This record gives sequence, structure tokens and C-alpha cells, in this order.
Amino acid sequence: MIIRSTWWPICATSIALCLTTVSARSDADDGEKLARRWCASCHLAAPDQRQASTDAPPFATIGRMPGFSREKLAFFLLAPHPKMPDMSLSRSEAADLADYIAKLGRTGP
Repeated sequence: MIIRSTWWPICATSIALCLTTVSARSDADDGEKLARRWCASCHLAAPDQRQASTDAPPFATIGRMPGFSREKLAFFLLAPHPKMPDMSLSRSEAADLADYIAKLGRTGP
């Protein structure tokens, strides 16, 4: 029991440190390229995009959400989700995409 209770915080901290390190080196311009390739069919993923095919939230809205965290978003993007395609992003690509979404949240649509 003691081993299990200490394992999770250590693992979570290690993941957070990896993502923080990657985020420090991430590139929002590369994130924009990924967004246009993978995300623009469902999300408003770029300022010059006028419409999307679903009611998925625009990236600028996601970037302005209370409690938004690039690190949490990058971690979320690493795992496939039912409503999203499995993009098989690397950690670096997930961080780039998260930084791009954060940038849109700061600058608006």
C-alpha cells in the first residue's frame, strides 16, 4: 500500500516535468501547421478560418478557458479520445499544438 501511494505522485511529477521541459522548447508555428492539418475540419483552428464542420470549440476559446494549462492540454493530446482522430503526436508536437492554442487564447480569434 505504501508503495502504491507514493508511486502515483512520483509518476505524475515526472510526466509534468517532461511536459514542462518540452513546453519550454515548443514552437507555436509548428503547432499551427499541426492544427491546420489535423484540427481545422472540426475546430476553428486559425484566425483566418471562417467555419468548421462541427460544434467543437474554437482554439481561441479553449486557450481562454479558466484554468487553461498548456501542460495539461499537451498531456491530453497524447492519448486518443473518442471524438478526436488518433493523431499519434509526439510529446514535442503535443507541446507545439498546446502552445499554439495558448497563443490564440492570448491574441483572440
